[in-house]
Amino acid sequence: MIGKEWVTAPCFLNLKIMKIFLDDIRNPQDCVKYMGERIGALTYLYMGNWIVVRNYKDFVKAVSENINEITHISFDHDLGEDIAQYEFKNGLYSKRQARKRKKEVKSGYDCAKWMKDFYRSKNKQHPTMFVHSMNPVGTQNIINLFK
Repeated sequence: MIGKEWVTAPCFLNLKIMKIFLDDIRNPQDCVKYMGERIGALTYLYMGNWIVVRNYKDFVKAVSENINEITHISFDHDLGEDIAQYEFKNGLYSKRQARKRKKEVKSGYDCAKWMKDFYRSKNKQHPTMFVHSMNPVGTQNIINLFK
């Protein structure tokens, strides 16, 4: 079961924040430096608690179970590429098999497409979204999906 991690704002605001961070390798704090250039003063959000999900399946589960509570989502684009590389380097798969496996892994873009449709089907407004991916084309594709 994916645990719920809450960050509570100062008591006079009485706001609860639930953030989901999608990345197969990094943690939210790893993104603080470069996200400052993208989101400015909101970078402080990356220093708090997040629910970290590493793949499409866990993302779908976390969003499905917490749709009414999620306030922020941060997307990586390339999910699972490092796993395929690791499997190849350690002799678990041939180079051809690793390449095929890499293509079968769903990306952050796939997660974003699913989320957009899921929120629409529930007639819900999207949470605040960020893209922390280092892949510039993947980043732009996710951003364009919500324009």
